Amino acid sequence: YSNFIDDLRVYVRGGTGGMGYPNLGGEGGRGGDVWFVARERTTLKSIREKYPQKRFVAGTGANSSVKALKGEKGKDCEVHVPLGISVLDGDGKQIGELNAAGERFLAARGGLGGSLATNFLPCKGQRRTVHLDLKLIADVGLVGFPNAGKSSLLSKISHAKPEIANYAFTTIQPELGKIMYKDYKQISVADLPGLIEGAHANKGMGHKFLKHVERTKQLLLVVDISGFQLSIKTQFRTAFETILLLTKELELYKEELITKPALLAINKMDLPCAKDNLDELMTQLENPQDFLHLVEEEMIPANTLEFREVIPISTYTGEGIEELKTCIRKSIDEQAEQVNEEYRKKKLLLLQASK
Repeated sequence: YSNFIDDLRVYVRGGTGGMGYPNLGGEGGRGGDVWFVARERTTLKSIREKYPQKRFVAGTGANSSVKALKGEKGKDCEVHVPLGISVLDGDGKQIGELNAAGERFLAARGGLGGSLATNFLPCKGQRRTVHLDLKLIADVGLVGFPNAGKSSLLSKISHAKPEIANYAFTTIQPELGKIMYKDYKQISVADLPGLIEGAHANKGMGHKFLKHVERTKQLLLVVDISGFQLSIKTQFRTAFETILLLTKELELYKEELITKPALLAINKMDLPCAKDNLDELMTQLENPQDFLHLVEEEMIPANTLEFREVIPISTYTGEGIEELKTCIRKSIDEQAEQVNEEYRKKKLLLLQASK
């Protein structure tokens, strides 16, 4: 993933409590806690660079004394982490999640200070190794096989400058861009590394790609109208087969991904025969059941994606780009309105129940 880091293993330890004062029944201060705090413009890479040891230890509680029978609590250790972090324990079980700026997670609790209950001896703080697993949060996630033109599309619709070349795996790290509209509305778009057949089984970039799709609000499938072939050793896939395969990979990884709102961008409309291929593809998409016999049974997804819009584009000539931006905006606004409506209904039901 070159410079992009989406998984970091760190050691956290709560502070040891302070000593108690047996003669006067004094109580030592509690050890400090280690907190993960979500903050914007933070990356796992910056954490690794700033703390190469990847150890976070909170302060020790103050000892009880004649002047202060109740010792002060040790200093807390706060670690700023990016939004979209899942905290996993040593066994890979998720123990916390941080999605919004300011959210906090207690990673390691400080030990109790010495008191009568502990024979005035302090307790050690909690210690463990945890994994910080990042899943990019974006409004729209670009999904497609290598060379479909996702990076070119991102550079056309946003200010992002991803690396673009004519070989299969140009994108080796996720790229984030923002579409800026005239009314100052911004929509974030993530260009994620290209899928290949078998990605659900962790082939290629497999799970490194697919886990980032989970946190996007909507999907934008980008498909080459002329079809796709990864190499001379692999089978050629038509645009229709490509859509089925992409759907199948998403479904096999996590079924909920298929329920996300989706748009379809048919790219490379500047190529010869593109118009004929598009007519054929639109016929297939209108009645997919009639054409499933053309593909292998294992390629057929249990549920097909329902696209809100199908937009023919060309990142080379710029055809359809403005229409695509308009469709993305419309789809995001409709989804937001739907979420607000559901929230209002829920609130109304709670009010009625309380009465």
